[in-house]
Amino acid sequence: MNQIEVQIMGQSYLLGCPEGGEPRLREAVSRVDEAMCRIRDAGKVKARDRIAVLAALNLAFDLHAAPAQSAAAPAPSQEGVDPRIAQLRQRIDQVLSDDGRLL
Repeated sequence: MNQIEVQIMGQSYLLGCPEGGEPRLREAVSRVDEAMCRIRDAGKVKARDRIAVLAALNLAFDLHAAPAQSAAAPAPSQEGVDPRIAQLRQRIDQVLSDDGRLL
Protein backbone atom coordinates (compact mmCIF):
# COMPACT_ATOMS: atom_id res chain seq x y z
CA MET A 1 0.00 0.00 0.00
CA ASN A 2 1.33 3.41 -0.98
CA GLN A 3 1.01 6.58 1.02
CA ILE A 4 0.09 9.92 -0.49
CA GLU A 5 0.00 13.35 1.05
CA VAL A 6 -3.11 15.42 0.46
CA GLN A 7 -4.55 18.67 1.76
CA ILE A 8 -8.08 19.21 2.97
CA MET A 9 -9.05 22.72 4.02
CA GLY A 10 -5.38 23.66 4.15
CA GLN A 11 -4.36 20.83 6.47
CA SER A 12 -2.03 18.04 5.29
CA TYR A 13 -2.94 14.38 5.68
CA LEU A 14 -0.87 11.28 4.88
CA LEU A 15 -3.26 8.62 3.57
CA GLY A 16 -2.79 4.97 2.79
CA CYS A 17 -3.69 4.16 -0.80
CA PRO A 18 -3.98 0.78 -2.53
CA GLU A 19 -2.05 0.19 -5.75
CA GLY A 20 -3.84 1.87 -8.65
CA GLY A 21 -6.22 3.74 -6.36
CA GLU A 22 -4.48 7.11 -6.29
CA PRO A 23 -6.65 8.84 -8.94
CA ARG A 24 -9.85 7.76 -7.17
CA LEU A 25 -8.52 8.76 -3.76
CA ARG A 26 -7.38 12.16 -5.04
CA GLU A 27 -10.83 12.72 -6.59
CA ALA A 28 -12.47 11.83 -3.28
CA VAL A 29 -10.14 14.19 -1.43
CA SER A 30 -10.96 16.94 -3.91
CA ARG A 31 -14.71 16.50 -3.36
CA VAL A 32 -14.36 16.43 0.43
CA ASP A 33 -12.12 19.51 0.37
CA GLU A 34 -14.58 21.34 -1.88
CA ALA A 35 -17.54 20.41 0.32
CA MET A 36 -15.77 21.44 3.52
CA CYS A 37 -14.47 24.72 2.08
CA ARG A 38 -17.93 25.71 0.88
CA ILE A 39 -19.40 25.11 4.33
CA ARG A 40 -16.56 27.05 5.96
CA ASP A 41 -16.85 29.89 3.45
CA ALA A 42 -20.60 30.16 4.05
CA GLY A 43 -19.58 31.44 7.50
CA LYS A 44 -22.24 29.56 9.42
CA VAL A 45 -19.91 26.97 11.00
CA LYS A 46 -16.37 27.55 12.25
CA ALA A 47 -15.25 24.32 13.99
CA ARG A 48 -13.39 21.91 11.68
CA ASP A 49 -15.00 18.83 13.20
CA ARG A 50 -18.51 20.22 12.69
CA ILE A 51 -17.64 21.23 9.12
CA ALA A 52 -16.35 17.69 8.48
CA VAL A 53 -19.53 16.13 9.88
CA LEU A 54 -21.79 18.38 7.80
CA ALA A 55 -19.75 17.70 4.65
CA ALA A 56 -19.89 13.94 5.32
CA LEU A 57 -23.66 14.11 5.83
CA ASN A 58 -24.15 16.07 2.62
CA LEU A 59 -22.01 13.65 0.62
CA ALA A 60 -23.63 10.56 2.15
CA PHE A 61 -27.13 11.96 1.66
CA ASP A 62 -26.47 12.58 -1.99
CA LEU A 63 -24.70 9.28 -2.53
CA HIS A 64 -27.72 7.50 -1.07
CA ALA A 65 -30.09 9.51 -3.29
CA ALA A 66 -27.96 9.00 -6.42
CA PRO A 67 -29.23 5.48 -7.34
CA ALA A 68 -32.84 6.69 -7.40
CA GLN A 69 -31.92 9.59 -9.64
CA SER A 70 -29.68 7.55 -11.93
CA ALA A 71 -32.69 5.61 -13.22
CA ALA A 72 -34.50 8.85 -14.05
CA ALA A 73 -31.61 10.84 -15.49
CA PRO A 74 -28.21 9.20 -15.86
CA ALA A 75 -25.33 11.62 -15.44
CA PRO A 76 -23.04 12.10 -18.41
CA SER A 77 -19.66 10.52 -17.86
CA GLN A 78 -16.26 11.72 -18.95
CA GLU A 79 -14.01 9.38 -20.86
CA GLY A 80 -12.04 7.22 -18.45
CA VAL A 81 -14.11 8.23 -15.41
CA ASP A 82 -16.32 5.70 -13.68
CA PRO A 83 -19.93 6.76 -14.41
CA ARG A 84 -20.74 6.54 -10.70
CA ILE A 85 -17.99 9.07 -9.95
CA ALA A 86 -19.29 11.39 -12.65
CA GLN A 87 -22.79 11.07 -11.19
CA LEU A 88 -21.49 11.72 -7.67
CA ARG A 89 -19.68 14.83 -8.94
CA GLN A 90 -22.91 16.11 -10.45
CA ARG A 91 -24.91 15.46 -7.27
CA ILE A 92 -22.28 17.09 -5.05
CA ASP A 93 -22.23 20.14 -7.30
CA GLN A 94 -26.02 20.34 -7.11
CA VAL A 95 -26.07 20.11 -3.33
CA LEU A 96 -23.28 22.58 -2.87
CA SER A 97 -25.10 25.08 -5.07
CA ASP A 98 -28.31 24.75 -3.01
CA ASP A 99 -28.08 27.07 -0.01
CA GLY A 100 -30.93 25.40 1.83
CA ARG A 101 -29.33 21.94 2.17
CA LEU A 102 -27.81 20.70 5.45
CA LEU A 103 -25.32 23.58 5.41
